[in-house]
Amino acid sequence: MNNTKESTSPAIGTVALKWHNGSLELLDQRLLPAQEQWVTLKSASGVALCIQDMVVRGAPAIGISAAYGVALAARHASDEGWQAVIKQAIRELSASRPTAVNLFWALQRMERVFGACGDLSEAQKRLEDEAIAIHQEDLAANLAMADHALGAMGFSVGADNTSPISVLTHCNTGALATGGYGTALGVIRRLHEKNLLKQVYADETRPWLQGSRLTAWELMRDGIPVTLNADGAAAAILASGEVRWVIVGADRITANGDVANKIGTYSLAVLARYHNVGFMVVAPTSTVDMSLKSGAQIPIEERNGVELREVRGVPLAPEGVSVFNPVFDVTPASLIDVIVTEKGVVRNPDIAGMYRLFG
Repeated sequence: MNNTKESTSPAIGTVALKWHNGSLELLDQRLLPAQEQWVTLKSASGVALCIQDMVVRGAPAIGISAAYGVALAARHASDEGWQAVIKQAIRELSASRPTAVNLFWALQRMERVFGACGDLSEAQKRLEDEAIAIHQEDLAANLAMADHALGAMGFSVGADNTSPISVLTHCNTGALATGGYGTALGVIRRLHEKNLLKQVYADETRPWLQGSRLTAWELMRDGIPVTLNADGAAAAILASGEVRWVIVGADRITANGDVANKIGTYSLAVLARYHNVGFMVVAPTSTVDMSLKSGAQIPIEERNGVELREVRGVPLAPEGVSVFNPVFDVTPASLIDVIVTEKGVVRNPDIAGMYRLFG
């Protein structure tokens, strides 16, 4: 197949993934901030492994990468048995990470397109087009969410004379975790663009340190004022009265408004409520899973204990100590002030409010 179509979304901020010359290129986020190294992928298996091994992370970016993985499977299939090759690729990609619903949403979308294709040539074209569309739509959603969020905070989108505020965020939800711009970090970018941002406090986000390795790096790279703090310092920061909003992303949102996000989000929501600080969740509608009634039904991924016992091979704990290492926790809807999506916002989320917006 000689098609050299590219994902030409005008990504804003650092770019984490590119579709170029029929290959998926991923910025290896395991090596940041020390090294900026790109991985070129030509197979669905390679994409699945990169998702599993955290080369790419962030729910929207995982979904986009998986979609491109299906396109790669079609691109390198042969006329004989091409349907089986693509079906196997979808199965392999769906097994790469269990919690982020964007992965399954993107694969289901690709599967619907695949099911309507009559031959390999059609599948190659339509699956590539669909993956690029998913990528472009994510960027557009990020930009829309940023405007909705400012309104939910009480700012006019065109506001110029309002005093800037400080916010606190957790994990990485920027251009590195999405198709460009960001979800929660996209809101922070928009505040900065409108001269409404005083300071970002970024939790380091143990154990993978996405806040220190990725968020701080991304914000500094883009000239946005950021202060890095240990996760355990968040309470003292909120107690100081400096922060007006805690702004986080999501990996899955259920029908009652419960939110699964990076481990440590739940405790931040408790702290925010105690200190009378607003708590905002920003995520695309692909993150909303109306098939689950509550967060109790969300599968929570647990990873190898070595991630807590070591940092890049340096031991931090006694060898063989038992480890509890969930990647995500669930924040109850009762602790969330507003959920922001590209479709609009749900204030004080509950089942009724979620169904009004998402059906």
